Amino acid sequence: MLGTLKKLRAHLDEAHQVQYQLVVGDELLALNPLIGKPLTLTHTGNIFCCHCGKKTKKSYSQGHCFVCMQQLASCDMCMMKPETCHFDQGTCREPQWAQSHCFVPHYVYLSNTSGIKVGITRHTQLPTRWIDQGATQGLAILKVATRQISGLVEVELAKLINDKTQWQTMLKGHAADIDLHAKAAELLPHIEAKLHEIGMQKGDYSIERVQNEIQAIHYPITVFPQKITSHNFDKQPVVSGILQGIKGQYLLFDTGVINIRKFSAYEVHVTR
Repeated sequence: MLGTLKKLRAHLDEAHQVQYQLVVGDELLALNPLIGKPLTLTHTGNIFCCHCGKKTKKSYSQGHCFVCMQQLASCDMCMMKPETCHFDQGTCREPQWAQSHCFVPHYVYLSNTSGIKVGITRHTQLPTRWIDQGATQGLAILKVATRQISGLVEVELAKLINDKTQWQTMLKGHAADIDLHAKAAELLPHIEAKLHEIGMQKGDYSIERVQNEIQAIHYPITVFPQKITSHNFDKQPVVSGILQGIKGQYLLFDTGVINIRKFSAYEVHVTR
């Protein structure tokens, strides 16, 4: 197989096990059957922008050329910090894109990755978002009207718990199960005043509490790495070894780990 990489495609089966596919150009490679077998990814040296397709010497914002990174709303800083949304100021890079991506319902959630964390995502992205970050449990706790509101709420919860995943810890094993319902019941009263304030500013129906079940997620892993060694196509074009597992967007080899999403738009030759 030869083509440019995209983030791993993943879905949960009936047993809550993640089924992974490697996207190489227009082709898909089922990865779960390859656990315990040799796999080699060789970077050709070429990088093609995931948006415009032009060849670029360096990848920006997970697969974009410099021009697209500067122009696309999806690469703007407000995507990383939604609370800084500047749409109302008339400075959004792509207002129509924002209407379909930012002005739609979002969830504020708790997940268990390297421990408990708070996060946000569009209403269509669960459980995909949890899988991408390597969470073993996920629970949506609030549904809000826009991405900016989700960011404002996340900022408040992040004062109480982590909003980042310790990826090295996440790859070394699974964190102990957490009663996310109990944690939500503990956390939400602390931000009640802020939720009321946001609701007054954005409208009475902008924030809704949701009563969902905790989503369990199981990953195809036979051996966890004891020491994390990262493969990097920019330093070494060949990543090869026995595939021992997959978690989040990471392939776990006996020779080290690689974050496939980080190398979106890199052209690779895949052999097994």
